Amino acid sequence: MKSNVFSLTIFCLLIQMPFLKSQDLVSATLIRSYTVQEVSQIFASLPLIRFGAKAYKVRYTSPDAKGKKDTLSGLMAVPDNLNWQFPRAVYQHGTSDCKTCVPSRLGQSGGDEGQIGVFISGLGFVAMLPDYVGMGDGRGFQTYVHEKTIASAGRNMVSACEKWAASNNLKLNDQLFITGYSQGGYGSMALHKNYEEVPSSQKVTAAAHLSGPYSLSGVMRDLILSDKAYNYPAYIPNTILGFNEAHGSLYKELSDIFKPEYVSEIKKYYDGTSTLSTLNLKLIQLLTTNTGASVGGRILKDSVLNLIKTNPNHPANTILRENDLFRWAPKTPTRIFYCMADDQVPFQNSIIARDSMTSRGAADLLVTDVGSTLNHGGCINPALAQTLFFFLGFQRVISGTDNNESIKLKTVKVFPNPVMETLYVTGLNAKGESIYIFDTEGKTISAIKNNKSIDVEVDLSSLHSGVYYIVVQSTDGQMETHSVVKL
Repeated sequence: MKSNVFSLTIFCLLIQMPFLKSQDLVSATLIRSYTVQEVSQIFASLPLIRFGAKAYKVRYTSPDAKGKKDTLSGLMAVPDNLNWQFPRAVYQHGTSDCKTCVPSRLGQSGGDEGQIGVFISGLGFVAMLPDYVGMGDGRGFQTYVHEKTIASAGRNMVSACEKWAASNNLKLNDQLFITGYSQGGYGSMALHKNYEEVPSSQKVTAAAHLSGPYSLSGVMRDLILSDKAYNYPAYIPNTILGFNEAHGSLYKELSDIFKPEYVSEIKKYYDGTSTLSTLNLKLIQLLTTNTGASVGGRILKDSVLNLIKTNPNHPANTILRENDLFRWAPKTPTRIFYCMADDQVPFQNSIIARDSMTSRGAADLLVTDVGSTLNHGGCINPALAQTLFFFLGFQRVISGTDNNESIKLKTVKVFPNPVMETLYVTGLNAKGESIYIFDTEGKTISAIKNNKSIDVEVDLSSLHSGVYYIVVQSTDGQMETHSVVKL
């Protein structure tokens, strides 16, 4: 028995080593500073910004696709007030158009998604946005939806940012939030899963995964192998190229797996002389000309496609199964947001994740359609808004001089819930609090200034039925959030 325990201990240490032992901070370079007003303009409909922000490009060491030490990059955005201890928040970015179209290039072409990190920072989080393996400063080709390398890049960036914070008088509390959209929804789930399965002193406080392809071997494979037209065929070579970068078992030459008429365009993208959007457009044109429709699987050689369809142990099928992200159960509060009309990542990914995680005993999991008529591009705003409201319900911002002094309102009560017409907000300080009502897309429905009473009545009779968020914000920025259902 002792031998087995010893072996298990050594195994646990070994599986943690790629994430914890190979990491080091290389540099952190200030990109620019933002005022409170500038941060507020990023998501103008959500007037809850408490801090200005400073955005840094962070470089740190972490394994590449082959497990060798590399220098990766990412964006860190920090609140501009050092008097408080802040929680960490990791945001995993979506599919990038090019190698340098990443958060750490904030202010440059392709770096726009870094603004989400700046906005999160303005809410009182230290935001961390990894560029991923093979992206930004990392060597090689990106590993796209590859669980292990996405998790290692994210976890090692968190450690690098913690080192920078310790040397720069930036205090962090013990909270960690994780989210991401699209590819980033996959990435956030990979990182969340890793934190729970390879435990350390850092625990995940809450996580929200948005419109991600969690079922690679099921939903996404079925989509690619079907005869259904798909307007995003470039995702297929993007995935195959990334998996081959990590595993090396899918092909030796591009012509081993792709039909010759598509190889030259795919090679341009792999070499970095073309973008993903350009490749996508070219593939649609070629597929339509050659086969009559943009059916993604038709870029694969017929013999390869047949083997993938008929042989469950084909390397492609094995790798897809290994990188599915629904066969586990989160222990921490978790939300999965999706849109039923998603035209890029079918909503069934989220439903399969929900059913699998629930059957495995997920403790606090809610899976929500945040826009039944919204496509993939339209889904991000409501998904991100609901994520931020969710996180704010857990957030603690602690005094930098006293671990027990937390910015918190008196406990505010909001009732009844569900509500027909009149909502009661009680337990206020009557010192100038603002009471905001937001819809699920983050749009401000109403803003009330309270200077007189500890109890306030809010008339909701004119609102349509649905879910609304009530945010109470004090004059010094502290917030308390509640969700209510209007009947």
